[in-house]
Amino acid sequence: MSHSKTTGFYWHERCFWHDQGAIGVFSAPGPWLQPQPASESPESKRRLKNLLEVSGLIDELEVVKPPAAGREDLQRFHTKDYLDALEAGDAGLGGDAGEAAPYRPGSLASARQSAGLAIAAVEAVARGTHASAYALCRPPGHHAEADRGRGFCLLGNIPVAVMRAKALGLVQRVAILDWDVHHGNGQQSAFWGDPEVLTVSLHQAGNYPLETGGFDEQGGEGASGSCLNLPLPPGSGLGAYDYAFERLVLPAIEAFAPDLIVVACGYDACAKDPLGKMLLNSDAFGRMAQSVKALAQRCCEGRLVVVHEGGYSEGYVPLCGHAVIQALADSDIGVDDPQNDEIAAWGYQALQPHQRELIDGWRRDWPGQITEARDDSQAEEAIACVCGRDSDANRNRDREPGT
Repeated sequence: MSHSKTTGFYWHERCFWHDQGAIGVFSAPGPWLQPQPASESPESKRRLKNLLEVSGLIDELEVVKPPAAGREDLQRFHTKDYLDALEAGDAGLGGDAGEAAPYRPGSLASARQSAGLAIAAVEAVARGTHASAYALCRPPGHHAEADRGRGFCLLGNIPVAVMRAKALGLVQRVAILDWDVHHGNGQQSAFWGDPEVLTVSLHQAGNYPLETGGFDEQGGEGASGSCLNLPLPPGSGLGAYDYAFERLVLPAIEAFAPDLIVVACGYDACAKDPLGKMLLNSDAFGRMAQSVKALAQRCCEGRLVVVHEGGYSEGYVPLCGHAVIQALADSDIGVDDPQNDEIAAWGYQALQPHQRELIDGWRRDWPGQITEARDDSQAEEAIACVCGRDSDANRNRDREPGT
């Protein structure tokens, strides 16, 4: 099967050089913490790029290394004082950009490069240069706010890119879907009062940040219904995510009718992540990417940008990322995930009653519009299919783990 290079892959080695110091899974070093590399390390991203090279999938992509973001673009979202402080810290000994966002000299160059990847990917897709694009951003950006960094994020990659595209008149209505296991507070704060940007965050309830991400946060004055949060309970797996997509995520985005869809693509909802407590496998990420791509083809001429966010399993993130990029590029090149089926067979992967009740309640109470893309029986059939309820291998999925 021949492929035209319609999917852009945006990356730069500079992004891998961001250094947070030896903090492990913590946000800062401490007297009782033996030093170890930070969880938000370059390895998961570098291994993803290496896997694309080894599988050959990268040869079906248009590889682009764009310039770093300039100050003018950054100031569309970030305050002058915050950028000045970042520059001063970068020229000195580094520090913390706000909350759990440590950095060292040289990190600002990586952060600007990371924002530059998102900017270029969004512009290329908005202009039609690429049908879709994947930006391998690091440091991530979905927690950064206008006046501070948070949660490993220094600059708001997606807000900066979307604000620039809107300022240039390339897009008007944008939907941002964040499936990172942590709440996408950065996008929410950036577009809280903008009725032309829909932010959707599907995340683990009560993880990070603790004070944001509730379903009741639905947009600012004049923009009610422009913010949709789905805080899923810890332990949610294939059934819960598929049901949430079918019942609310995809119908809400379709009803919004965006000109462009941007995905804040974290892989920390995978079952192997040390900072999340969800149960997804690599197939689940590929399936989510496929469904969003199909939605983009229906509602915005296929314009879709995927921006890499979190994900802290150095071994498993590459398999999840490869599945997403394979779906994005509509490629036949896949890689074997030796634990995909094992994860799918774990207990509680099927949709649980409390998860169904939550999602159905959110759908009922959501003030925004919903497109009735499927009837309930079709949605149930799809969930049963993707969760493998009828297969012999997974017939006991709802039993206690290990039984």
